[in-house]
Amino acid sequence: MTRPLLLLVPGMFNTPAIWDAVCAALARRADSPELCLADLLTQDSIGAMADDAWALVAGRLAAGRPLCVAGFSMGGYVALELMARHPGRVQGLGMLDSAAGIETADSLVVREKTIGALQRNFERTVEGIIPFSLHPDHAGDSGLVEGMRRMMHAVGAEAAIRQTRALMQRGDHRPWLARWRGAALVLCGRADKVTPPACSEELLRLLPQASACWIEQAGHQTPLEAPRVVADALLALCQDACRPAPEPSR
Repeated sequence: MTRPLLLLVPGMFNTPAIWDAVCAALARRADSPELCLADLLTQDSIGAMADDAWALVAGRLAAGRPLCVAGFSMGGYVALELMARHPGRVQGLGMLDSAAGIETADSLVVREKTIGALQRNFERTVEGIIPFSLHPDHAGDSGLVEGMRRMMHAVGAEAAIRQTRALMQRGDHRPWLARWRGAALVLCGRADKVTPPACSEELLRLLPQASACWIEQAGHQTPLEAPRVVADALLALCQDACRPAPEPSR
């Protein structure tokens, strides 16, 4: 069986280090896919992020090699944009604590407030985001919290604002996604307050073939809060993507 390629796409306020613990868990598996990590810190649109992510994998896709793309939070929007720009090239899709829809009037107001908060007091905003995005059981984990803090400071206010503006202009991929029949995973922390479980439930309705993975003791930061569970789910996605596609019904 051809070893699949797994492109991991981070979210807003993330460096590729968001995937470190997941990659470490996958590396311990003999059947691990080849990994590739996107970086979303310099682009000014979801489309530019998708183009840069595609450039990382385009030259590594030999004939017949399955490609899986897993996006966390904002990375899910990037994954969908990549698939829309390269139809037929992705065999497996992982949507982790993400969604498929566009911004609402209310969410646009929240985004504008986030930009204002980042401009006024970056450190205070970071300190508010951390506990909000974690399950209560993990909010007191000093190692996890400090790792998040370092990563968010490494991203910085300028890149975070640029990412927020990109999110505000993203497209709606739900119409074509409902027709897509590749291998799929929808994973979400039950206590996610950033992209609540209702967002993942909508994805599961759009992707009836998807495997659902609900992590009870996790908030939004599932790659940090439950990396081994995430790794196992991604491995299963890659295995599904390597199976022959079912014959279309007549």
